[in-house]
Amino acid sequence: MPQLLPVEVAEQIRDILAGMRDPVTLVLFTDGACETCVETEQLLKEMSALNDKIRLVVKDSKQDLDDVRRYDIRRIPGFVVLDKDLRDRGVRFSGIPAGHEINSFLAALMELSGGAPAAFAPDVLERIGKVTKPVDIKVFVTLSCPHCPGAVQTAHLLAMNNANIRGEMIEAQTFQDMSRVYKVSGVPKIVINDKYELLGDQPVEKFLDMIEKI
Repeated sequence: MPQLLPVEVAEQIRDILAGMRDPVTLVLFTDGACETCVETEQLLKEMSALNDKIRLVVKDSKQDLDDVRRYDIRRIPGFVVLDKDLRDRGVRFSGIPAGHEINSFLAALMELSGGAPAAFAPDVLERIGKVTKPVDIKVFVTLSCPHCPGAVQTAHLLAMNNANIRGEMIEAQTFQDMSRVYKVSGVPKIVINDKYELLGDQPVEKFLDMIEKI
């Protein structure tokens, strides 16, 4: 397969990743045959080659069942981003984070490596800290959507700041059946605990308004 990242784009990404402080680990689950499995693995390999602080571990979703359960992997291809201590901070990608979604992928790498500035104001962090119930945030995206990475990044940041929150990017085209179930007609579509919905790249306060209703 040809390289997915053009040379000039790879160099731009390399420059961004130079700001990483701590190592991160990508744990990718694939069965080798699913839609976008091969492409997703190649993209993650190309990204990990751009900075030695990025470690890629590839798991077989049909054989490595203990790891599937450990990381609660629900869709294939899917991967989790672990911090320097190999802690799962609730950051999930289901489907390939290509196109505009390379930006949410980069953001997750930078934030979990400690290479990004503080994202939320103290009052927002206080609200996030008060979340005590399990929260599952699904963000449906398409790779051509310029507004989707912002919504994904917000969901991931919420997860990073509270262990009760899980934030997941779901590439709508790959998971078409799921998109139909959740009636995804526009993106980004944000679904919180399968009950509350938001459309568009909403500010974190809107996410929290829904979360606080749970």
